Amino acid sequence: MAMTTSQTDTPASAVTLPSHHLLGIEGMDVLTMHRLLDRASYFADNLTNDVEQTLKGQTIVNLFFENSTRTRVSFEVAAKKLGASVLNISVAGSSVKKGETLVDTATTLNAMHPDILVVRHHASGAPQLLAQHIDAAIINAGDGRHEHPTQALLDALTIKRRFGKIEGLRIAICGDITNSRVARSNLYLLGGLGAEVRFVSPSTLLPPAIGDMGVAVYHDMAEGIKDCDIVMMLRLQTERMEGRETPSQHEYFNLFGLDSDKLEAAAPKAMIMHPGPMNRGVEIDSEIADDHERSLIHKQVEMGVAIRMACLEALAVTAAQKRSA
Repeated sequence: MAMTTSQTDTPASAVTLPSHHLLGIEGMDVLTMHRLLDRASYFADNLTNDVEQTLKGQTIVNLFFENSTRTRVSFEVAAKKLGASVLNISVAGSSVKKGETLVDTATTLNAMHPDILVVRHHASGAPQLLAQHIDAAIINAGDGRHEHPTQALLDALTIKRRFGKIEGLRIAICGDITNSRVARSNLYLLGGLGAEVRFVSPSTLLPPAIGDMGVAVYHDMAEGIKDCDIVMMLRLQTERMEGRETPSQHEYFNLFGLDSDKLEAAAPKAMIMHPGPMNRGVEIDSEIADDHERSLIHKQVEMGVAIRMACLEALAVTAAQKRSA
């Protein structure tokens, strides 16, 4: 598949963001979306080559209150490729586990003068709270059920490089919508870039305010993914559930798990995506997940480094420009 067509005059140039932080996709302007994707595409083409060390001399802190090897490691690799020093803070062994509040943690970190703080937290709004108490730029690496902006950006980058566009594509996001920050960020981003986004889910796994989100909702898998170009599966986030939201995993797979039979309802050349980690045999069949002709799941992981390079660089450039203004 051919590479994407640039949406900017200088696609390989660093991006300046309108904000000092990257807390979510909601409210991001379309031009910024395109510029981040263009810059990340440049990095994706050069992942094995030396790139400009735009973060040399800067310190990036990964502060993860939830486990996520994939996201944390990709941020670490991205930062190091750009020349930054990286500090990973293990919450399990930190003062947070001893009762320190989030604001206390922010005050402590602020005294160390990091340049960028990458935050994952189980509570929605935690990165926004930290942004009010710390001088460093904040990247939201996933907060509760709220947003996961860099996951949506890497999903969009994967789609754009595979299809050459996003506008006009039909994209079904299937599974546990109510607990998925990925679903929300992807709705804002992919919808903002002109895709037709659908949610496919049992009614018990939809947020109460689904009617205000401006998205078509389907409760039947075949109907929901009919003629879709991309079928994005989500895992059941049982850690956020109260136990009454779904039937047995076996019954859930029969109704909403993606297998080759259900996939026949999608477009003939439909591609499969999943933000991970996967629950094989629950929301996706292994045969589908490992189908190299149709699965983009491994490509999503690869694009994670590129998009996070673009985001880290953008925050560093934005901060530098504000200091010199």
